[in-house]
Amino acid sequence: MDQETTATTTPDTPTLADRLAQATQALADALSNLNGQFASIHAKIDRIVAAVDDGELPPQNAEAPELQASAQAGVLHAKVAELEKRNADLKAQSAAARRKTLSPAVTALMAKEGIDGDTVIETPVVEKALAGLSVEQRIAVKAELARAGILA
Repeated sequence: MDQETTATTTPDTPTLADRLAQATQALADALSNLNGQFASIHAKIDRIVAAVDDGELPPQNAEAPELQASAQAGVLHAKVAELEKRNADLKAQSAAARRKTLSPAVTALMAKEGIDGDTVIETPVVEKALAGLSVEQRIAVKAELARAGILA
């Protein structure tokens, strides 16, 4: 009778690991989306800079090509500045999207092995601590540690 109540009240380790893996995957997907947006904006900036450097942009007014070219250059410089600002904002968002803390389950698992969560952990120590988990669970925990910048 005591075993039945104990078994129903303790959380299922595979369930926790599945949740951890799902959360890790969701974070990886979000980071991938942000990286895609960053690459797209970076490519646009490169095309604009190349067009300005090569002088490929045609003047809109044939009467005063020098005035028109300088006005276009000013507009392009403003656009480049705006895109660089957006690029910096996306980089900041990408950095903010990365998880800097560990989940309580991972922290508890590492504490059982006597590892402080704020220090950089070497791979052999992690392998020893995760020896009792399945391969999928080990991968999920290692991915979370790597994202938090704790795994060396």
